[in-house]
Amino acid sequence: MRFKHLAFIGALLSTLPLSAVSAPSIVSTGSSEGMDYQLEKVTDGLSVPWGMTFIDPTTLLITLREGKAVLVDTRSGQQRTLSGLPEIYTRGQGGLLDVILSPDPLAKGWIYFTYSKPVNNGSATTLARAKLSGQTLTDWQDLLVSRSHSDASKHYGSRIAFDMKGHVFFSVGDRGNRPNGQDLTNHAASILRLNLDGSVPKDNPFYGQSGASAEIWSYGHRNPQGIAFDTETNRLWEIEHGPRGGDEINLILPGRNYGWPVTSHGKEYWGPLDVGESKEKAGIESPKKVYVPSIAPGSLLIYQGSAFPAWQGHLFAGALVLQHLNRIALNAQGTPVKEERLFEALNERVRSLAQSEDGMIYFGTDNGNLYRIVPK
Repeated sequence: MRFKHLAFIGALLSTLPLSAVSAPSIVSTGSSEGMDYQLEKVTDGLSVPWGMTFIDPTTLLITLREGKAVLVDTRSGQQRTLSGLPEIYTRGQGGLLDVILSPDPLAKGWIYFTYSKPVNNGSATTLARAKLSGQTLTDWQDLLVSRSHSDASKHYGSRIAFDMKGHVFFSVGDRGNRPNGQDLTNHAASILRLNLDGSVPKDNPFYGQSGASAEIWSYGHRNPQGIAFDTETNRLWEIEHGPRGGDEINLILPGRNYGWPVTSHGKEYWGPLDVGESKEKAGIESPKKVYVPSIAPGSLLIYQGSAFPAWQGHLFAGALVLQHLNRIALNAQGTPVKEERLFEALNERVRSLAQSEDGMIYFGTDNGNLYRIVPK
């Protein structure tokens, strides 16, 4: 199991001081695909919990966009603040972004982060990794400061995924500059693929190609705020913000162009005009699903747990503007066949997602709350 190499962390955490937070409580109950569930509130006061990952079966490491990170005990809701973070650019949409403990045994306990790094009076989406010792992050390494520098504090991406073959993927937004979508010389508007140590795999689609960045796996992405790798089907999925309408779910293939800003299903913010040349175009990959109006996706998870067998292989996306948890059922070919919108009554922007070892789904909201879905 992915947690064995960090089994010692649980013992360390049990000796550390705790903050005073209310214990988990039941919020609501419901049913989906013939399964009864209940929603529990685990803790609160998290100040935009941007990313989260389990570092042992009952401890979540949660990144806060304001540039902090905490450990949360999922049994009690108690929180501990971490030290050891670098300087972080925390303006606009910038801050401490995604976090994942790599499930790949080759990663040997490294925890991977993305964040907006201050660069030349602006910032750039950056992939880093660190180890955890008690409440301190140690051995911090910036693996790639992406060539996405801008003084605009928006459209950073950025999510992380692993393929279990020694590779890490992470996404970078267009930084608010549309031409970046079709510019292979920088890293903006792309999904990047690296080896676990930050080096570039020689089988990347643009490796050794003049006028293209070797780290790029796919391009033409506006603001990809969710990626997830399905280890059962070896498929990489991505969800991104469209402009006014036109959020997309894409099946990511190496070297492919996903269109932004040449193709889009959205409209200009300043008027009722379509963005781009058309919705689809030869030579450009079309999305598997489009949301009109936009849900404003904040995350993506592939459910692979046993607690909810009817959800096996389904995609879950957090919705920011339409404020719900979006469930997308896929057929064997990877085509979305059904959608369900869960927990709309919360009226909270769903930002981050994680699945526990026992198959529970956890999600964080911009209100600062952490919830979990458990069988009833």
